[in-house]
Amino acid sequence: MTREGALLVIVAVALALIGVAVWAWSRRRRRDSGLAAPVGELPSGAKTLAEHEVLYVATTRHDEPLERLAIEGLGFRSRADLTVTDAGVALDLTGLPRLFLARDRILTVDQATVAIDRVVEKDGLVRVAWQIDPDTLVDSYFRPQNSSARVLAAQLGALTTTTGTDS
Repeated sequence: MTREGALLVIVAVALALIGVAVWAWSRRRRRDSGLAAPVGELPSGAKTLAEHEVLYVATTRHDEPLERLAIEGLGFRSRADLTVTDAGVALDLTGLPRLFLARDRILTVDQATVAIDRVVEKDGLVRVAWQIDPDTLVDSYFRPQNSSARVLAAQLGALTTTTGTDS
């Protein structure tokens, strides 16, 4: 095979892989189109308990850390500011409107090691299980940048009645 022929084969394979990835993501977006991120501001009078710089890792189906959901605003990893208040959690992802998880949506908070494409030291991620709608429970994963995962999990866990550790 000539050099040009080999180059054409490589380019064709690369384009086919990109096409499959685009097709798969569009199917995932259609599948998850009924789910919406909770866009909103903090309620007036909410008391700020803590603020953290975090890496937002992903939102997945509950207890399925490798099944990313394609929810508008929560589909991709991003730097974020996470504000813990007595009313819930505000999440400011870079370039997106503020998301607010009311306290009654948050079911459990624990620590994890794996989420999709992120593997960290034992218990290096914080996993928040929350209701995105009345029928769907999801997990969102955060990697604290300026504090430990244990500290963030404890602060978020104070909003719920259930906390724990997951390897």
